[in-house]
Amino acid sequence: MRQLTFSATLAAITLGAAIAAIATALAVPGPAPAATRNNTLIGTDGPGFTITMSKKTVKAGTYTIVIHDKSNIHNVHLTGPGVNKLTSVPWVGTKTWTVKLQKGTYRFVCDPHATSMKGVLRVT
Repeated sequence: MRQLTFSATLAAITLGAAIAAIATALAVPGPAPAATRNNTLIGTDGPGFTITMSKKTVKAGTYTIVIHDKSNIHNVHLTGPGVNKLTSVPWVGTKTWTVKLQKGTYRFVCDPHATSMKGVLRVT
């Protein structure tokens, strides 16, 4: 049986620790890039007579908009410069849109209840 010297044993332990540290660093995801975090909007309608957007003002650019349509009597309809996106009634679920928002005012409404369920998204 071979005997390891103290320096060979120390080198093996150091190498093992280094491999473990690298594996841990690669396995733990870091925060999402700023463009991913900052360019996502969340829109929700229902379950009551509510409609919301996660931000009121954003900078111009390309955005991912995730719509949570929680009611079969509502929809979400987003309109503004170059954008006309909507979910349908009685559809319920989650939908994702990718849109390029230009400077201006965008309106989101529930079409069947547009007088009471509405909001504004400003793009600067």
